[in-house]
Amino acid sequence: MSTPTISNGSPAAGDSGIEQFGYKQELKRTLKFSDLIIYGLIFMVPIAPFGIFGGVFQASGGMIALAYIVAMVGMMFSANSYSQMAQAFPMSGSVYTYAGRGIGKPVGFIAGWMILLDYILIPALLYFVAGLAMNGIIPQIPVGVWLVAFIALNTAVNYLGISLTALVNKVMLVAELIALAIFLVVGIVALTQGKGQGFNFDAFFNPETFSYPLIFGAASIAVLSFLGFDAIATLAEENKGTSKSLGRSMIAALLVVGVLFIAQTWVASMLVEDPAALIANGDPTGVAFYAASETAGGHFMFILTAVSTAVAWGFANALVAQAATARLLFAMARDGQLPKFLAKVSAKRQVPWNATLLVVAISVALGIFLTVLPDGLIAISALVNFGAILAFVLLNASVIWWFIVKQKSKRWFVHLIYPAFGIIILLFVLWNARAAAQVLGIGWLILGIIVAIVLKSRGRELKTISVE
Repeated sequence: MSTPTISNGSPAAGDSGIEQFGYKQELKRTLKFSDLIIYGLIFMVPIAPFGIFGGVFQASGGMIALAYIVAMVGMMFSANSYSQMAQAFPMSGSVYTYAGRGIGKPVGFIAGWMILLDYILIPALLYFVAGLAMNGIIPQIPVGVWLVAFIALNTAVNYLGISLTALVNKVMLVAELIALAIFLVVGIVALTQGKGQGFNFDAFFNPETFSYPLIFGAASIAVLSFLGFDAIATLAEENKGTSKSLGRSMIAALLVVGVLFIAQTWVASMLVEDPAALIANGDPTGVAFYAASETAGGHFMFILTAVSTAVAWGFANALVAQAATARLLFAMARDGQLPKFLAKVSAKRQVPWNATLLVVAISVALGIFLTVLPDGLIAISALVNFGAILAFVLLNASVIWWFIVKQKSKRWFVHLIYPAFGIIILLFVLWNARAAAQVLGIGWLILGIIVAIVLKSRGRELKTISVE
């Protein structure tokens, strides 16, 4: 059978959509290019560094802006790979679909298994961080209560359909950008008044503390802020534009949010009252960014940035995380790699409702567990990052294998050099990641290999048209 392809940016909907791959169009196509960018920006959270600023500042030896630059460069190569594979295979499933069809079914399953670690755990991580932030502001209400409240709200919005989710995304994005703009203006004015450390470029480079392992190790944490641009790929079957627009929206969202991350961390780094102490002692309570904001504009800025973080992580980001995770489960279940009940779509709302409910159950159970686990935030963050980065490595490899090896492409930069650089940078980041992340991540990888072998022995093959 001839190789199925999408060329010249052909429409993702209609006759050139997923029907040619043996699937039925069940999800509702309503999302425009701007909706996809907004979805990615919300998932990445334009103010994401607010919550993990102290940890990245310590890990980078104060060169936090440089750590974010390295992380962004690594993600840009992966965004190119997502863009190329989205044009070839305009379907839900993200890296699971791309690696499975680009290289082979077992590799696709492992890629899906690793990104599943990111997608399934990240909603619980977001709800937990938001609960901690709100508990810090209103300690009378337990973290678990805040966590369940955020989950209930997001589930209701997602049930009402992807169109409402897109509308809520726009409102929340505006709110986050306003909070960020206020911080940047107040922070820059404060620096001109002599507050903090004054203007300097230590956040970009400090020759006294610089080392490659240090920066790449910090980048392995900063990557958490960028996770989300890839979630745009899970909406391939709800995109009403061309297959090219899907990839372009990922790159655009990544560029925009990268600039915002670098700007806010640079300003905040200059407002840290005692950089040496923060590097030495870390930020166990997670308030380093809020404290820097307070230095700039008083306690009002502390409250503004803390509340913004709670709402952005617990509502806006977790809302799209829940939607993206449900669609990944839906895609894998549709191919027989997960229980079939997860492939059921609500006839009324045209959303993968059973998969959504499973994400809710996991978020509640894991979130509550994290509230009683002393080092829960560290452990779950390590797992999330390792799973995503390894999945991106397989994604970049799938571009080389599909386009260069199978399709004999002559576009050497796009289909060989860019993904090769992506693989090298991401592997170096993994090599310099914390030992806990490596141990837990490799453990999950081994478990995935075992599950893949069991599925293979039971004849659980992908229900797809051959791509040979």
